[in-house]
Formats: sequence, structure tokens, C-alpha cells
Amino acid sequence: MKIYSLLFSLVFTTCIFAQVGINTDNPQSTLDINGNLSVKVVSLTGNSTGNQTNAGTTVEIDDGVYISINPQVQDDTFELPDPSEVPGRVYFIRNVNSTNTVTAKIVTETGQLFSSGSTTSGSNEIYLYESGSDLRKSVIVISDGANWTYFFGLL
Repeated sequence: MKIYSLLFSLVFTTCIFAQVGINTDNPQSTLDINGNLSVKVVSLTGNSTGNQTNAGTTVEIDDGVYISINPQVQDDTFELPDPSEVPGRVYFIRNVNSTNTVTAKIVTETGQLFSSGSTTSGSNEIYLYESGSDLRKSVIVISDGANWTYFFGLL
């Protein structure tokens, strides 16, 4: 009986610490990909509500990794999910509207949005727009389980 317990323990321990390699025979991480990675792309079109804050006027961001948003009016609102329900989730969000005056407002009703270098002052909204040399068309947001941290990028 002791031998069966020992064999079961060895097999079970090996399964727990298994690493998966794609295109590699020697994975160095839990998931080790030696090649290109494609992620789900989702396109969301604004609902032309602009500055309204009534219930049902926002477009929810709840799927995908790379999100192409297309606001229809200034401050068309797109809402991130509750960060406590998606800890560790990362979104790459890009305003694909080519009109300079059309801004996208990214909001969160739960938690706050913190700039990557900030720890003391968060907000409930950020804007994606292009205005002269001020180019904020792309943002990366990461959930820490309580709030979202954001980085403006050149996606």
C-alpha cells in the first residue's frame, strides 16, 4: 500500500508542476511560446451618446484582448469591467476613428484608473483622442484586482 501511495504522490506532483511549451522542447515558464502569439480582436462601435451618464448609454468592454473602439461622437463612453472580477486581465484599446474631434471616454464604475507612475490619485475616466501633437489614441489597461492601471502607448 505504501508503494502505491508513493507512486501516486510522485505522479500527482509531476502534474502540478508541469510546464507547457509550444514549439519548444524545453519550456522555461508555465506557458512558453516560441513563435508568434495572436489574441482575440474585438471591434466596438460607440452608441452616439456622448456626454450622457444615464444607465445604458455606455458600450461595455468585456471580451477580447485587443479592442478597436470607434466612437461616433465626442466623449462616446466605453466601460471597463469590474476589476475585482477580472484580476490580471489586460486590454489593448485603440481609438480607430480618424476624426480628430471624436474622443472616446474610457470609464470604470468600480475601482479607479491609475496612471502607470501614480499611486495616490486615480480617476474614473480617461480619454483617447488626437489633438495636434497630443496623441492619445491607444492605451493599455491592466487590472490588479481592485483598480485599473493604464499606460498610453503608440499602438
